[in-house]
Amino acid sequence: MGTIDDRLAELGLTLPDVVTPLAAYVPAVRTGNLVWTSGQVPMVGGELGTVGLVGSEVSSEQAAGLARICALNALAAVKAEVGDLDKVVRVVKVGYVASAAGFTGQPAVVNGASNLLGEVFGDAGKHARSAVGVAALPLGAPVEVEVVVEVGD
Repeated sequence: MGTIDDRLAELGLTLPDVVTPLAAYVPAVRTGNLVWTSGQVPMVGGELGTVGLVGSEVSSEQAAGLARICALNALAAVKAEVGDLDKVVRVVKVGYVASAAGFTGQPAVVNGASNLLGEVFGDAGKHARSAVGVAALPLGAPVEVEVVVEVGD
């Protein structure tokens, strides 16, 4: 078991199985030293338990928790692509929140993913990001997170 696996265990976290793609794409792609994940919605056990717009049907706090789930799903996709999360040198970029009209708290929601990545990777988890509010996400998900990481050999 590697250092990141140990860290996940210390945090009481378990990587889920890689979420099965919902359409014609793959969970993650490596090009050179970058791995790009496809957008991850908060699927748990193959089910999307929460749907709706943040700021109306879903609270900011609940959505931040869902963003953590999305980030764990993204890490599972990265691990499946490169074999070992200890190969991650740096988290580069993270984003997306399905927002009700007038909702402007996207940064706090995406913090759910950002904070998890910081807890797991420490300084290497600090990243650039966009906290973008959109009208709708796949399956009615309140949050979607895509992650870009740099990996070494």
